[in-house]
Amino acid sequence: MEEKHGGNFGLGEPNVNFVKYFIGNSYLNPLTDMNKTSLFIANVTFEPKCRNNWHIHKSESGGGQILICVDGEGWYQEEGKEPRKLHVGDVVTIPANVKHWHGATSSSWFSHLAIEVPGKNTSTEWCEAITDEEYNKLPN
Repeated sequence: MEEKHGGNFGLGEPNVNFVKYFIGNSYLNPLTDMNKTSLFIANVTFEPKCRNNWHIHKSESGGGQILICVDGEGWYQEEGKEPRKLHVGDVVTIPANVKHWHGATSSSWFSHLAIEVPGKNTSTEWCEAITDEEYNKLPN
């Protein structure tokens, strides 16, 4: 029997539009249509060891992102803070203009719902990658 990933929201398709901002393979399953609502929600799935680059959800007011963990185990880290291990049911509120990254642990697939919080003049600034050396220092 083939192993299922993505939790109840499904794996989605390879995240080809953002591949340059990830180390490893990720998958995207949009749950809302930006043409029909101003609130974008997607299930993002990371294979083991996959993580996105440091990034900032910029906004003049409002904005930011909410992550709701739905499958597997992952990591979340804000710049200048210790990494936080994430489990199913954890919720992370990421304020606008805070540099951070998230991804899977080295031994688990990981999925979270990513909710883009509406704001004024929002954008995402993608920054440097989390190197293998940095990532491999994380506990299992």
